[in-house]
Amino acid sequence: MVATLRDCIYGQAVGDALGVPYEFMPRDTFKCVGMAGFGTHNQPPGTWSDDTSMALAICDSYRELGCIDIADIREIFLAWYRDGAYSCDGLFDIGNATATALRLGHGLSGERNNGNGSLMRTVPLAFTDATDNGVRAVSAITHAHATSTEACVGMVGAARSLISGKQAREVALAYGVDPDKPRGSIRSSGYVRHTFEAALWCLANTASYRDCVLLAVNLGDDTDTTGAVAGALAGILYGMDGIPAEWLEVLRGKDIIERCLFR
Repeated sequence: MVATLRDCIYGQAVGDALGVPYEFMPRDTFKCVGMAGFGTHNQPPGTWSDDTSMALAICDSYRELGCIDIADIREIFLAWYRDGAYSCDGLFDIGNATATALRLGHGLSGERNNGNGSLMRTVPLAFTDATDNGVRAVSAITHAHATSTEACVGMVGAARSLISGKQAREVALAYGVDPDKPRGSIRSSGYVRHTFEAALWCLANTASYRDCVLLAVNLGDDTDTTGAVAGALAGILYGMDGIPAEWLEVLRGKDIIERCLFR
């Protein structure tokens, strides 16, 4: 099986939607076992968040132009931010750094501006011709500090390794993630390095799409983003056929996803 962008995006959207109802809930105060609704953001079951919206915005720009165009991506991000484009029912969640950067017109570069707001949209870039500098530039639209830009470069590299057929454990080790760390040592906050590690750790410690995204969401805290990034990677590894059919059936906005795919 050769992984496709569709595998990746549906993997991300489902993982994102699984996590939306539990965002900000501490670990082990809830149990995600399938697609639920409402909760933190009061959204219907199957609703994905800003994580998938911003990934789709990048995909749509690349579909239209056939290249990474930072100015165009920024404008599309603004259409999402201002008008709710690329969302099921309009924007209901956005990180502070992302909102500030879009208002200011440039990415934030302070040490404290290393949330996961650019990493969450990064995995689909593995299916483009983006260079490392191109990936850094896409991150820097909102998150310009080197910690964020390099995490995005690493995540695209990890995704491309999976696309080439490498195994999850091998990829995790290659990108500095120890699959043998105990669950209690894996953090799932909004910090970019935490999300990077958690997503690869979940992928390396499971053998199916279902188990990977449930492990990711049940880490707690930034559940939608951890689920989205882990889900995108798991989509590459297991394909759409590996995503539970009952989850795909409930997933909202499939028409939006299909319009944005470029291959």
